[in-house]
Amino acid sequence: MTLETELKTSLGVTQQTEQDLKGKLVAFSFFMEKQGYAPETIRTNNGCLKALQKRNADLLNAESVKEALAKEKQWSENRRRNVINAYTLFLKINGLTWEKPRCNVVRAIPFIPTEKEIDELIAGTPTRISTFLLLLKSTAMRAGEATQLLWTDLDIERRMLTLNKPEKNSLPRQWNNLSPKLLDMLDALPRTDLRIFGPGSMYSLKATFSRSRRRLAAKLQNPRLLQIHFHTLRHWKATMEYHKTKDLLHVMAFLGHKKSDNTLLYVQLDEKLFKDSDDQFTIKTAHNADEAAKLGEIGFEPFDVIDGMHLYRKRK
Repeated sequence: MTLETELKTSLGVTQQTEQDLKGKLVAFSFFMEKQGYAPETIRTNNGCLKALQKRNADLLNAESVKEALAKEKQWSENRRRNVINAYTLFLKINGLTWEKPRCNVVRAIPFIPTEKEIDELIAGTPTRISTFLLLLKSTAMRAGEATQLLWTDLDIERRMLTLNKPEKNSLPRQWNNLSPKLLDMLDALPRTDLRIFGPGSMYSLKATFSRSRRRLAAKLQNPRLLQIHFHTLRHWKATMEYHKTKDLLHVMAFLGHKKSDNTLLYVQLDEKLFKDSDDQFTIKTAHNADEAAKLGEIGFEPFDVIDGMHLYRKRK
């Protein structure tokens, strides 16, 4: 065989291998869709495989993938775990297995911002993002769940919102006392799509939010704002909900958890954040519906009625 023939043969094998891999990647996405994986999970898993390819890993060779993982020192353990799990699933649908590299993920204590910091972000971001943030703050919904909400899930008249497509195998949930401010902001969004927040991807929301967050952190001289992510608002709301009620089962149901193990985190956060709190309240009265609505918008909640006077309170 001449050198020219050898090169042509080698190139032909390489091209065939690349075509096989492209076909397997398409099949990988199709498999996840058929199995009912969330769109965000599908994008994440595909992104993990692309990240391996960028690091010159041969996805058809598990040892090559292990070498790429071993050389990559910048990834967090969470990112490393996600890549390993995505590649394991890729192998599984192709009838292959591997001995997974070790991955030691330690659950970090979530950052819990102050309510003032969250409200500063809500006030300083574009309309769609500020509405999205207020929704997450009010409901502790996951960001991926919020992006899938349909206009038919929102009942303005009854102040009700229903989540029938929960993520992470959690339970469906419903909120029936949304604040007038949140309802007005949701109702004001353009109805150009079946989904409340439109056809755009989570990545576009995150990108817009990240730019606004950087600008506000610099303007307000508060680098803590940079630590606030979409999921931070779920942690904040869950912690505040437990602090307010001291009811683990209530918080479990509020978050859609099926097991209490995950919910216990917020008991621990409450103990740390409020260990020196005397649990005193600021008390306000509402004489009419307008006053009650205004108190609700700034965090006051009804707790009693005396001589026809509605009392509202908020922890100091």
